[in-house]
Amino acid sequence: MFYYLLKYVLLGPLLRVVFRPRIEGLQHVPAAGAAIVAGNHLSFSDHFLMPAVLKRRITFLAKAEYFTGPGLRGRLTAFFFRSAGQIPVDRSGKDAGQAAIREGLGVLAKGELLGIYPEGTRSHDGRLYKGKVGVAVMALKAGVPVVPCAMIGTFEAQPPGKVVPNVHPVTIRFGEPLDFSRYAGMEHEKAILRAITDEIMYAILTLSEQEYVDRYAAVVKAEETAERRPVEPGRRRFPRLPLS
Repeated sequence: MFYYLLKYVLLGPLLRVVFRPRIEGLQHVPAAGAAIVAGNHLSFSDHFLMPAVLKRRITFLAKAEYFTGPGLRGRLTAFFFRSAGQIPVDRSGKDAGQAAIREGLGVLAKGELLGIYPEGTRSHDGRLYKGKVGVAVMALKAGVPVVPCAMIGTFEAQPPGKVVPNVHPVTIRFGEPLDFSRYAGMEHEKAILRAITDEIMYAILTLSEQEYVDRYAAVVKAEETAERRPVEPGRRRFPRLPLS
């Protein structure tokens, strides 16, 4: 109930005024039945803009940190995500990926739309990064199509660290559904999962026209953060090389 109140009364109309979203390819999203909508992830606003323009309800796998933040802001964020029916996923530990897959398959088993960001995290620089294979596992196990989606302009509207969005036009572009039924029963084949995921990411790339980086976003973020971290006195950032 709160989901539709947000979409049609509280938040949806405001988002349309602020971002003036241009919608392309909405006819590619199935009118009924289970499907995965896989998109790039450029901004915190993505969580709200895509549901606001879709005719159907969509459930996202959201990182658990959105539900456990401290203070008033943390409680409000958690309340919002829970009320909107979003599912918290713990991304730490070796079983985190399996937990996300189980939750996602539960949504698809009910014939609903599942939203997922294959990159696993927001892009910190506006580029598109390598996708994780969980989306391929769910597509094969559930036997559902994957609709690629590109969020364009949301990075400029609300880049990482910015709380109040800029007034900036946004385009949300949906591509034709991708059918992977030819790989049915092969969800344990690593090469197949990688090939499917790369096909999905290529479809997103074609829609978004971003620069592509064939590395995981989380790894690149961690490396760049380490490079910016001040070096402690008496320590070298890089080890001393042997003279011979």
